[in-house]
Amino acid sequence: MDCLMAEMPFANADSRDEFGITSTFEIYLKKKTKKTTGRKTEEDSQTKKKKQDRPNYFISIPITNPKITTGIQAVQDTLVQKDHRLSQAMVHHGSLHVTLLIMHLSSEEEVGIAVGAFLESKAAVEELLQGKHLDLSFQGIDHFKNEVVFVDFASSDHIATLMEIAETMKKIFQKKGLLAGENRALKPHLTFMKLSKSPKLRKQVKRIDPKLYENFKSHCFGDETLYRLDLCSMLKKKQPNGYYHCESSITVGEKNGAEPDDAELVNLSKRLVENAVLKAVQQYLEETQNKNRQADGSPVKTEEAASENKNENDSDIRK
Repeated sequence: MDCLMAEMPFANADSRDEFGITSTFEIYLKKKTKKTTGRKTEEDSQTKKKKQDRPNYFISIPITNPKITTGIQAVQDTLVQKDHRLSQAMVHHGSLHVTLLIMHLSSEEEVGIAVGAFLESKAAVEELLQGKHLDLSFQGIDHFKNEVVFVDFASSDHIATLMEIAETMKKIFQKKGLLAGENRALKPHLTFMKLSKSPKLRKQVKRIDPKLYENFKSHCFGDETLYRLDLCSMLKKKQPNGYYHCESSITVGEKNGAEPDDAELVNLSKRLVENAVLKAVQQYLEETQNKNRQADGSPVKTEEAASENKNENDSDIRK
C-alpha cells in the first residue's frame, strides 16, 4: 500500500496547500496582517503627503523701521536675562517680518509660476492702496499657545486693508493652480520668539510664561510703512543680514522719497561697470608696460611718469 501511494502524483504534497485548506488561526492571522500592513501603508502615505505639502514659501512684509527692531531687541534681552535658555528661541532682528500668505511649491517650475503670479499681483495691490501709504502700527505683545510670542498690531482700519491684500493675492495664486493659503483665518503678527526654533529647548521649556513680558503688554513699538512685498523661501539659505532668500520683490504704494527710481539705478549700475572696466584696463596696461621695460633692461618708470602715462591712457580710453 505504501508503494502504491508513493506512485500517486500528490503523495508528498500537503493537502492543505493542494486544496486551499488552512486552519482558522492561519486565516485570521493572514487577515490581521493584511489589515495592519494596509493601514500602516496608508498612514505612511498620508504622512509623506503632509510632509510634501508642507508650506515652504511665503509672502513677507520685511520690518525695516529701526525703532521697531530696536524695541524688539530690548524685549528679547530682558527675557533672556530672566531665563537664559530662551536665547535659543529668539528670532534674529534681520529676519523680522509679517507673513501675508504661505504656500507649497513642489518644483522650480512651480517657483517660476509663483514668481509670475506674485508680479501679477502688484497691479491688484496698487489698486487696493490707491497710490497711498499703508502704515502698520505695532503695539503690545501676545502669544499662540504660549509657544510663539509676537508683537501685535494696534487696532486700525489698515488691518482690514492688509487682510484684503492677502486675500486678493491668495486668489491670484490659486488661479495659477498653486497650493496657497490656509483654511484657518489669517492673523497678521510679528513673531520674535518661538520654541520651535530649538527642539532641544522644547524638551526643557514646555511653555513661555506670559509674566516674563507682562511689562511690555501695551508697549508701542512703532509704525512700518508698507512699500515692499517679498516672495521668500523658508528652506533656502538666508541672506547675510539674516533675512530670507527672496525669489522676487515688488514695491507698492507711493514711492519712498529716499528710494532711487529705476532710471537712476540703471545709470548708477552703468557708471560702476564703466569705472571697473577702466580700472582693470589701466592696471593691465601699466603691468604690461612695466614688464616690457624690465625685459628690455630699461628702468621701471617713476611714479610721476606712471601718473603721466595713466592720464594719457585715460584720455585714449575715453576717446
